[in-house]
Amino acid sequence: MRVLHAVTLHSPSHAFGGPVRVALNLAKGLRERGHEARLLALGEGFTEWPASVEGVPAKLYPARRLLPLGFSGMTSPALLASAGRLVRDADLVHVHLARDLVTLPVALAALRAGRPLVLQTHGMVDPSGKLLAKVLDALAVRRLLRGADALLYLTPHEREGLDAVAGSPLPNTVRLVNGTPAQEERPPLSGPPRILYSARLQARKRPVDFVDAAPAVLAAHPDAQFVVAGPDEGELGSVRARIAELGLTDRFTVPGALSAEQVQAELRRAHVYVLPSVDEPFPMSVLEALAVGVPPVVTHSNGLARDIARAGAGRAVDPGPEAVSAAVLSLLDPPANRTASQASRELAAHAFSMRAVLDTLLPVYEKALSR
Repeated sequence: MRVLHAVTLHSPSHAFGGPVRVALNLAKGLRERGHEARLLALGEGFTEWPASVEGVPAKLYPARRLLPLGFSGMTSPALLASAGRLVRDADLVHVHLARDLVTLPVALAALRAGRPLVLQTHGMVDPSGKLLAKVLDALAVRRLLRGADALLYLTPHEREGLDAVAGSPLPNTVRLVNGTPAQEERPPLSGPPRILYSARLQARKRPVDFVDAAPAVLAAHPDAQFVVAGPDEGELGSVRARIAELGLTDRFTVPGALSAEQVQAELRRAHVYVLPSVDEPFPMSVLEALAVGVPPVVTHSNGLARDIARAGAGRAVDPGPEAVSAAVLSLLDPPANRTASQASRELAAHAFSMRAVLDTLLPVYEKALSR
């Protein structure tokens, strides 16, 4: 089976975040099972343009920013001109859909070409009062949601939002959780406590809360080290300013965007992983921490919070630095950390393995092809 995975943007800084990681994990898993999976996306920030990404054949088009709307304002005339041919070369098109000028045109091209179409929205298509969202919904999004052979959602909340955008209950919906490849367990902990944040630096993810949680942790562990890693999406200046205001420059490392290999290296050194964001659907960074055995701290609105709390794999807390610091301190207790670490790996292996995800996805593909 030839499967084309279309996503908005791939860059060395991983600026587009989780959807690209999901697309790559799925494509790699499909290839391991004997299928031909490729990646289609805009590219930005490359000195040499790759023909593959992590072993997955990729067609990347240089991104052009047509409008000052972040990822939604990016496109490529060459990609748009080639979309029809690219989808016709595939047996099935799997689009990681957002309201943008890449995934919407590719999905529409698949509909026009009569190719089986699977949409996965990653929480990026939800009810919105913004004018641009309303226009795109009227022009394309509703047609795609109603016309796709399958629509993949992460949570019941996301499913309800998709029904609201479409204006009626949608058929052919399937819940598909994000998965993560198995990882080698982190080595035994050594040295001072090391607390990691590794995600985009944007307001919704609240990296400043991570910084503000540090003084309480340092009161009990004066030698603790903190890492704030990830591409800047508007909060880097606030993070650096708050670190300086607290006089904690020597306690923090702010390395910027990391490669996938560098993220794994940081996770293997971390005692605790923290993602203080709110309304986070299903973060890949937390799944990657679980797979390595790093207990995470998340807020209750995180889509993984219930699973983490139920399994004892970490802590789910109310938003804010006070709750975050208390959770980190509880996980810095060595016996508690060991117990949560083991539970983290078991949770990742049993509930969020790529094997389980692909066992759910492949029948969806087969049904779409049969239609």
